[in-house]
Amino acid sequence: MTTSWQLSEGDEIAPGLLAMSRLGGGRAYEAYLAWSERLHVHVVAKVVRPDQVEDPGTLRGLRREVAMLERLDHPVVVRAFGAVLDGPRPHVVLEHLDGPRLSSLLRRHGPLPLEQLLPLALQICSALHYLAGEDVVHLDVKPSNVIMGSTPRLIDLSIARTRAEAAALDHLVGTDDYLAPEQCDPPATGQPGPPADVWGLGATLFRAASGRLPFDVAGASHRTGQDRWPQLTEPPAALSRHLPDALVKPVLTCLDRDPGARPSAAELAAELEPLVAALPKPVLGGVRTRR
Repeated sequence: MTTSWQLSEGDEIAPGLLAMSRLGGGRAYEAYLAWSERLHVHVVAKVVRPDQVEDPGTLRGLRREVAMLERLDHPVVVRAFGAVLDGPRPHVVLEHLDGPRLSSLLRRHGPLPLEQLLPLALQICSALHYLAGEDVVHLDVKPSNVIMGSTPRLIDLSIARTRAEAAALDHLVGTDDYLAPEQCDPPATGQPGPPADVWGLGATLFRAASGRLPFDVAGASHRTGQDRWPQLTEPPAALSRHLPDALVKPVLTCLDRDPGARPSAAELAAELEPLVAALPKPVLGGVRTRR
């Protein structure tokens, strides 16, 4: 069976939902920019691949993601506009966000200046603080899941779990380069929870500040068992001495192997807020604005 719907512009995904162009996809889903006749706006349709429409695990994951999106409402977290969970093309309709992924910006232009990095950190902190308050663990905070629009947005809750579900995981869930130690091989390496998202944010900020990863996970990929994960035994790489200590220390604390030693998202934001306040005030038309 084919693994792609191979939809072209104007093809119907579902009644009132027309494909415009393919955006990408993963193992179980493919994403299309689409036009919603009901909303009269462009959206993103995340569609189960044709070879997965009968797979119970894939459909269970889609139901879990839709249920999560339906109960979350935060300005930095992507929104959903409905879903079809059965039939020939199970899918979820998501808002279309203008702007590149943070991962794309870093590949093209290198590390972010502090004027971009620090406000980004506060915005994602606000999203993670909200998710923790809702007993949700994202489990996949990374640059490719951050859209850099006028307000940065955290996307892709496809592997998110409730706090209880995350704590009960007995297998790896997440992306290798941004895995908290407790995500590597649970329950042997710990129980994932909100501190795992803070780790993912710390690794994301490390990458955004330096252009590289804090741990050489790829270099350890030939190892077996828990030796595969350098974050279980090694300290993170050093950040540039040109970065302010008031940024370096909180980021590295996010990467502490002990989840209890990491700051909460709200505590991290409180540490970074003075740096944001000290940024140069924006100038418009030669007139310095107040903030």
